[in-house]
Amino acid sequence: MTGRLERRGELTVLPVMAAPAEYGAHLKARIDPLMTGIGPVEAAVSLTTSLSRLAGEGKLPDLIVSLGSCGSRTLEHAAVYQVTSVGYRDMDASALGFPKGVTPLSELPAVLPLPCPIPGLPCASLSTGANVVSGAAYDAIDADMVDMETWALVRAAQTFDVPLVALRGVSDGRTELKALEDWTGTLHLIDEHLADAWDRLMDVLEAEGLAALDRPSSARQTIPQPASPEPIA
Repeated sequence: MTGRLERRGELTVLPVMAAPAEYGAHLKARIDPLMTGIGPVEAAVSLTTSLSRLAGEGKLPDLIVSLGSCGSRTLEHAAVYQVTSVGYRDMDASALGFPKGVTPLSELPAVLPLPCPIPGLPCASLSTGANVVSGAAYDAIDADMVDMETWALVRAAQTFDVPLVALRGVSDGRTELKALEDWTGTLHLIDEHLADAWDRLMDVLEAEGLAALDRPSSARQTIPQPASPEPIA
C-alpha cells in the first residue's frame, strides 16, 4: 500500500503502519496508511521509497504518524502510548569501544527523542529491533516498550527533514509468546484506541499546527517506573 496523505488545516500528514493485522475497522474508517511490512529493514526501505517519490512530486508531508502495536512487560495492555524516545537495540559495536546502541560514525545518540503532542495521552520509551521480545528477553530491554520499526522510520524521516510522531498500543508482553494469537488477540482493542488517539492528534494539529510538537516535557504524562518488572507467568 502506498498510503494517502491526510490534510488537517494547512498540514499534510502521512500515516504509516507495518502489518495489516493491526489495521482494523476503526482505523480503516479514518486513514489509508503506507503499509511498510514488518521489521526495521522493510520499514526503512518502504518509507524511504515513499518519501523519495513524494519529494520528487513536491509533496513531502509536514508530519509522519507511525501507528501500531508493541510489547511491554509493565505497561497496561491494549492501552495506547505516545513514544517519547526510541533506541535501536540491534546496534552493538561495543567490541570497538562504542556504547551499545550507538551507530558508529553516525554522530547519533543511542536514544532519539520524539514529540508527544497529545495532552493527556501517556508517553513511554521504546526499543526497536528485528527480534520478537518475549519472556526473559525483556531483562535486557532498557525501555518501557518494544517494537520492530520505529527507529528505522525515524531515521528515514530525518533524512527528509520530516518530523515523526509514534503511537503504540500494547498487544503483549506480560506472558511469554507461544503462538501468533498471543500477539493478535488484543489488536481489535488497539485498533479502536489508536483510532481515538489519531482523532485527538488531528484535533491538536488543527488547533496548534506543528507547534504542538514542541510541547514541553513538563506537560507530558509520563509512566512511573516500577521497582521491578512483574513476574512472568
